[in-house]
Amino acid sequence: MRQDILFLLATLALSSPAQAQQAGQPITSTDYARAERYLAPGTGPLVYGANVRPTWLVDDRLWYRNAIPEGFEYVLVDPVKRTRVRAFDQSKLAAALSTAAADTTYEAFHLPFSQFDLQQAGQSIQFDVGARSFTCDVAGTRCTADRRKPPVASRNSVLSPDGSRVAFIRNFNLWVREVGSGKETQLTTDGIKDDGYATDNAGWTKSDSPILLWSPDSRKIATFQQDERNVGEMYLVNTQLGHPKLEQWKYPLPGDSVIQMITRLIIDVDNAKVIKLQIPPDAHRSTLCDHVACRGGEWADVEWSADASQLIFVSTSRDHKNEKFRVADAATGAVREVFQETVKTQYESGEGRANWHAMTGTNEVIWPSERDNWAHLYLYDLRSGQVKNLITPGDGAVLQMLHVDEKSRMVYFTASGREAGRDPYFRHFYRASFDGKTVALLTPEDADHEVTLSPDGKYFVDSYSRPDVPQTTVLRDADGKLISNLEKADITRLLATGWTPPTPITVKARDGKTDLYGLMYRPTNFDPSRKYPIVNNIYPGPQTGSVGSRIFSPARGDARALAELGFVVIQLDGMGTNMRSKSFHDAYYADMGDNTLPDQIAGMKQLAQKYPWIDLERAGIYGHSGGGYATADAMFRYPDFFKVGISEAGNHDNRLYEDDWGERYQGLLTHGPNGTTNYDDQANQSLAKNLKGHLLIAYGTMDNNVPPYNSLIVINELIKAGRDVDVLPLPNRNHGFGSEPYMVRKRWDYFVRYLMGTEPPKEYQIGLPRRPAT
Repeated sequence: MRQDILFLLATLALSSPAQAQQAGQPITSTDYARAERYLAPGTGPLVYGANVRPTWLVDDRLWYRNAIPEGFEYVLVDPVKRTRVRAFDQSKLAAALSTAAADTTYEAFHLPFSQFDLQQAGQSIQFDVGARSFTCDVAGTRCTADRRKPPVASRNSVLSPDGSRVAFIRNFNLWVREVGSGKETQLTTDGIKDDGYATDNAGWTKSDSPILLWSPDSRKIATFQQDERNVGEMYLVNTQLGHPKLEQWKYPLPGDSVIQMITRLIIDVDNAKVIKLQIPPDAHRSTLCDHVACRGGEWADVEWSADASQLIFVSTSRDHKNEKFRVADAATGAVREVFQETVKTQYESGEGRANWHAMTGTNEVIWPSERDNWAHLYLYDLRSGQVKNLITPGDGAVLQMLHVDEKSRMVYFTASGREAGRDPYFRHFYRASFDGKTVALLTPEDADHEVTLSPDGKYFVDSYSRPDVPQTTVLRDADGKLISNLEKADITRLLATGWTPPTPITVKARDGKTDLYGLMYRPTNFDPSRKYPIVNNIYPGPQTGSVGSRIFSPARGDARALAELGFVVIQLDGMGTNMRSKSFHDAYYADMGDNTLPDQIAGMKQLAQKYPWIDLERAGIYGHSGGGYATADAMFRYPDFFKVGISEAGNHDNRLYEDDWGERYQGLLTHGPNGTTNYDDQANQSLAKNLKGHLLIAYGTMDNNVPPYNSLIVINELIKAGRDVDVLPLPNRNHGFGSEPYMVRKRWDYFVRYLMGTEPPKEYQIGLPRRPAT
C-alpha cells in the first residue's frame, strides 16, 4: 500500500503543471521526466487519427492504416460508393494468422505489418512478416504462409513499365534481366570505377540504385555515364579496437576545378546499342538540387515523349543560374535547344518537385519561373520556345505541380501565400486552366493542406491542420467537392498530460516592414509574473526554415520539451528562407554568413517588448547542420546578445562543405586582391575570437554530410584566441545525431546550467523505462 501511495504521488508530480519547477528552485529528475514526456515517443502514441497516408488502388479506391486507442485499424474507402469500412476482419485475420504462423499469437489491432497488397479483386491481402509471406482472405477465415520471394525490382534495380525487365548496375556497367526467364544482358561495356553508368554521387549523398528512366514502351533507357575520376576526395576514420577503417569517397568542394560530370545517353535495350546525346557533358546538377536524383532516387528533369521518339530534359549550369530546355532525338542523339532561362542569383523549379512538363501531342511545355518575383507556371510553345501565356497569375508561390490533365487542359498544383490574411507558409491545392483565365482553390480551409491524388487525378485525400490545430482528413473530387469525412484527429489523451500547443507568432523583419512568421513554446506551468530565458531554435535555410512544415506535430523536435524546463523557445522563419517571393528567398544570397540573424534578433526584441515575461538578457540559441552554422555565427557576430549557444554538425565554412551548396547560394568561388575570396565573410572561424558567452560545439566523427573538419577548424581558432569552448565529439556518429537521447539531454543540461543558472540533474537518461502517469 505504501509503495502504491508513493507511486501515485510521483505520477501526480509528473502530470500536474502546478508541481513543475519554479523560479529559484533547482531542476530535478522529475522536471526532466516531465519534459521528456513531450518528446515524440511520449506524445505520438497519444494522438489518434492524425497521420493518414493513403495507398491508392487502380480502381480509385484507397486504404490507409489509422491509429485508434486499441492500436491500428486498416480502412478501405470507395469514392464511388462513398463507403468507409475496415479493409478486412482484423479479429478473425489475427486468429488465422496466429494459426498459420504457428510460433506467434497476434492481436487484432497489433498486426505485424503496416503495408499490404490487395489481391484477387479485393478478396485477399498479401503481406510480409520477417522471412515469410502471408496471404489471407479478407474475411479472415484462412491464411497461408510461404517463403518471402525477393521483389522483382529491388532497391538496386528499376523495373520496366511493362514489368518484363529490370535494369541494374554490375561492375559499373548497366545490365538488364528478363523477369520471366532470368536471362541477363550487358548493355554497356566501358564503365569503370568513378566513371560508371547510371551512378549518382553528390559527395554528401549518393544513390545505390541505378538512375535512369525507361521509355513508355519499355524498349529504351535514358541514363548517363558519370565521370568523377579526378574529383577531390573526402576521408573519415572510425573509432574501434585495432586498426581504424578509412572511408574515402569523391566529395567536391567549392572552387574545385573538377566536379562530377554526366554524359547523357539513350540505350536501345533490344539491341544493346548506346546512343550518346550530341552535347558536351553536363554538370552534376538539377533544377532542384545538386544531384540528378533529388526525390528518393527518381531522376529529375527528364521526360520521354509518349511515343518514345524524343527525350526531353533540362541542363543546369554549375552555379544554378542557367537552365537549358532541350529535346533529343532518341534514334540519333541529336539535341535541339528549345529555350534558356538565366537568372541573377539561383534558379529553382519547385519545392521538392521539378515543376515542368512537356506535352508533345500539342507541342507545348509547362515551365516554372520566378521572373516576376513569384514562382509561377508558364505555357510555352515546344517548337518555337516562345512563351504563350502565364498559367498561375497573382501573388503567391507555386510549390508542386501534382497533376496535368492534357485533355481538359487543366493543371493541379499546391501553392503558398495566395490567400490573403493567412499564414503564407500554409499549403493549399489549386486547379488552373492552361490559358491562365481560371485559378480555383480546391482546399478552402485556413490551414496547411497535405494532398494525395489518385493516379488518374479524379480524387484526392486532403489532410489539413495547423501547428496548434490537429488534423482533419477528408476525401474530395477533382473539383474540390467534399465526398466524405475520413478522420478527425483525437488529442484528448495528449491534452490530459497538460500539453499545450505552440503559439503562432508574427513579427517584423530587420527592415521593419516585412512580416515574419514562427512559433513560440511556453512551459505548461507558465506564470506571467516570472521572467523566462528565451531560446531560439534556428535553421536559416535557404531551402527551408526554422519552423519547417506547418502540419500539426505535438513534439516538433525537442522545442516543446525544452520549454517545459522553464524556457520560452521560439522558431522563426527569417528572410532568406523558402516558400515566399523570390526577393524574400534571395535576401542573403552571396552573404551566407547572414544566416537570418538580423531577423532573429529583431523578432526576439519585439517579442520581449510585447511580453514582459521574456528575459532578453538571457538569450540562447541552438541548431543542427545549417542551424549549427547559424548558432556559432550568432555567438561570434552578436556576442553581447546571445549568451549561450549549442552548435551541432555545423557547416561553418562552406568552402569545406560540398560544392553545390555554397556555389548555389554564395556563388562560384572567386579570388580578389591579397588572397581574399568572396567566401571570406561567411567563414565562422574568422570570427571565433569574438566569443564571449558559453558555446558547445558537437559533431559526429563519421559525419559524411558535413564532415567534422567544419567544426574542428572553428575549435582550432577558438583555441588560438584563448576562448573557452565546450566540445562534444560523438564517436562514429554520422550527421543525424541531433535527436539522439544523449545529445538531447546534453542540450537541456547546457541551457539549464548556463542560461537558467542552476545545476541540472546528474546524468539523467532519456528513454529509460518509466511508469507512465495516469
